[in-house]
Amino acid sequence: MNGRHLGFIGLGIMGVPMAKNLIAAGFDLAVWARSAAPVEELVALGAHAAADVAGVFSHAETVVLMLRDEAAVDAVLARDTPEFGRLVGSHTIVQMGTFTTAYSQALAADVHAHGGRYVEAPVSGSRGPATEGTLVAMLAGSEDAIADIEPIIDAMCAQRFRCGPVPSALATKLAVNTFLITMVTGLAETFHFAARTGVDAEVLRAVLDAGPMSSVASRGKALKLTQSDFAPQAAIADVLKNARLVEDAAIDAQAAHPLTRASRELYEAAVRAGDGALDMIGVIAAFDSHPLT
Repeated sequence: MNGRHLGFIGLGIMGVPMAKNLIAAGFDLAVWARSAAPVEELVALGAHAAADVAGVFSHAETVVLMLRDEAAVDAVLARDTPEFGRLVGSHTIVQMGTFTTAYSQALAADVHAHGGRYVEAPVSGSRGPATEGTLVAMLAGSEDAIADIEPIIDAMCAQRFRCGPVPSALATKLAVNTFLITMVTGLAETFHFAARTGVDAEVLRAVLDAGPMSSVASRGKALKLTQSDFAPQAAIADVLKNARLVEDAAIDAQAAHPLTRASRELYEAAVRAGDGALDMIGVIAAFDSHPLT
């Protein structure tokens, strides 16, 4: 053990492997979830099972949140109740989910008002990088709070970048997601076009992998397509949530977003078709029902 007591709440597709990396790095980790299975998996590796959220905070000086949405964060922290202050006071909250910048600013203000510290730390990457510890973190908050939690981030991420005050990390993450979502949607369209024009998918994948546009993401998603592997690393439903966040932020900023809008429509079509649990590259199926214009 390295002597630091941490808490981790949000044991989903990303959260479990991230928590595993914290345990492997020697942190004394307390975890809690509404489902028993992920807690049991982490306890087997050395984590402590807290009976409730309060138990996580009583164990930890720093608590990492990797929750699905804003409502889940508010519920876990008992926001707008007296319990909120008892939980966050004298603690550092490391918020790693992707939410609106306005929400993060308001939460930071509430945490600070009750004597706690708050760091935004959204990450770029999916389940694979979370497992490998190769996520990329974007950090925002006070300089002292960021410096204090950087060793924690380093146990889960290969790189980290200081973005400035809250909510600059989330603004950066939304910009990153703009590229990711439109890139993967474009890749799906590429393979849809190839299928309709008789192109050999394996040859196409090899050409793309060898060319200047190749990346870890493009290689991984193209391989999943050619192998018909739609097990989620980033699920369509989650990507749709992120596409809506990007589009709403673009509208607020009066920024052009035609590619994001088109992508969002396709992910909505995929969710309506019942494909929300598939990996995001499974959006290729939506092209068959999408208007040709």
